[in-house]
Amino acid sequence: MKRQLRNYSTQLTVIGSGLAGFAASMFALERGLTTAQIGNTGAVAYTSGYFDLLGCEAGKILDDPWQGLAALRRNEPNHPLSRVGDENIRDAFSLFIKILGDMGLDYTQPGETNVKALLPGGVVKPTFSIPKTMLGGVEAAQKKTPTLIVDFAGLQGFSAKEMVANLSPSWPDLRAETLSFPGMESGVPIYAEVMARALEVAANRKLLAERLKAVLGNAKAVGLPAILGIHASSAVHADLEELIDVALFEIPTMPPAVPGIRLREVFEGMLPTKGLMLVPQHKTNRIDLDADSVVVYLEDSFGEIIIRSQVAILATGRFLSGGLSADRESIRETLVGIPVSQPECRNDWHSLDYFDPNGHPVNRSGIEIDENYRPLNVEGNPVSDRLFAAGVVLAHQDWVRQRCGAGVAITSAYKAVEAVTNILNRKP
Repeated sequence: MKRQLRNYSTQLTVIGSGLAGFAASMFALERGLTTAQIGNTGAVAYTSGYFDLLGCEAGKILDDPWQGLAALRRNEPNHPLSRVGDENIRDAFSLFIKILGDMGLDYTQPGETNVKALLPGGVVKPTFSIPKTMLGGVEAAQKKTPTLIVDFAGLQGFSAKEMVANLSPSWPDLRAETLSFPGMESGVPIYAEVMARALEVAANRKLLAERLKAVLGNAKAVGLPAILGIHASSAVHADLEELIDVALFEIPTMPPAVPGIRLREVFEGMLPTKGLMLVPQHKTNRIDLDADSVVVYLEDSFGEIIIRSQVAILATGRFLSGGLSADRESIRETLVGIPVSQPECRNDWHSLDYFDPNGHPVNRSGIEIDENYRPLNVEGNPVSDRLFAAGVVLAHQDWVRQRCGAGVAITSAYKAVEAVTNILNRKP
């Protein structure tokens, strides 16, 4: 096979395809920017599907994320969320969720308080927006509705009995049942993604509804692992709920989970129809920052690809996604060589207490940015006027402990695209 060189030109290149990368592409397309996006999308499938804004501040679980943000700005002024005003945060989330809905994935609109959402294992977490297929679980828990939690023989990573055991002290009228899934009765391991695709077929929904109705008892709501379709999950949910004639809701399973797979497939399937040039499952080999452009180099089995754009957004994530790398001495940014804010000595990376409520300093490592979301060099100046950054690659946040991963991703992507647009619209 003859290898070939392919050259493309765009206004914007987004490097990275986690939540921040896709949010940046969504916001850019909404503004009419010609956009290319590069990166592996595996990490998206490992999310619960919940969108956190800020769930924990100074070690305290937050019911009101807006009060938490006010405290965060006082206590951690360099935190990425402290850089964004409440109005911009509301606008970013509202637009992101609207675009998702337009692409067929329905989420709740955020409000004034966090939602107490169910997790596998029978615990709850504070989050900001959830798939509408999961809203019934929040409502049932609040009202203490008599509820049946169902798992399936052969499904790993979700136990109805465990859910009931851990939730029943605060939600007494809970019951667990284990069923066999239609067409998967052999008892061998089965997988949530396969079950979800099976339920996109109406005949399978009818068979499952019959089995659910046989064990309903006094239940006024039914909780299932998240298996209600990959595509058109709202329609699958509505149909099955009508068939069993009681409220129905989903609960995330252990990752890789169906809600994350839904996000990945919506991003990869729908954004190209809106004009995105998506190069999935590829990593950037090299990036050149010229005076008048950003040139990104990558390669596939057909040869080299060169994408030349006016500006670029770096949304490469941290260690899991490969945006940062650590060795025995230090942490480095892997693509451009941008300086990384990190503890001075490796001995300071971790607290002596593994469960230190303040977390470990290494988890706040990342790159510094200016007010226009441009990464900074060691002198504190922009690495390039044409390079911007978004997502958890940014320094001064511990997104896992603070329950703010989606908040950092969505709001920083929104602000980075705003800054990009200002640069592109600037007259020479």
